[in-house]
Amino acid sequence: MRLRPYTHDDEVSAREANEVMKNDGALLLLDLDDGMAWDQWLRRIDEHRRRLSLSVGLVPATQLVADVNGVIVGSARIRFSLNKDLKRTGGHIGYGVLPAHRRRGYATEILRQALIIARSQGVARVLVTCLDDNVGSACVIERCGGVLEDVIDIDEGSRRLRRYWFT
Repeated sequence: MRLRPYTHDDEVSAREANEVMKNDGALLLLDLDDGMAWDQWLRRIDEHRRRLSLSVGLVPATQLVADVNGVIVGSARIRFSLNKDLKRTGGHIGYGVLPAHRRRGYATEILRQALIIARSQGVARVLVTCLDDNVGSACVIERCGGVLEDVIDIDEGSRRLRRYWFT
């Protein structure tokens, strides 16, 4: 499994994977607006990576596809800095694995590689979060060396979020 930038050739399979993830309550492709041309989205994520054209509230970031022999199994979003909201709930790294590819170690490998990339971009302390009831994600974060800082309420006490740091 390798994390790599999205390419023009990924459009059909990435859009299909995004729909699968939407049905699972998550997104594979952030900032892909309905009807947006693929080339436009690729330019947008490249500009975010290069710290260009960032709207208010956005931070420098990259989105990478998790690929196993040409098959999309998941994705990673890596933020190179944090704003106020991300410091509380979002963190530096978000990742996801398509339901059909779960429980094969891909999430652990995605996070492991994403941590290397974040550090290569100067992020010394990396924050990764997950919902308190997401036992699988908590195990992945802990397996990769995350240290639990706290568990916070995120919406009037109905959901809780685990906040882990990597140093």
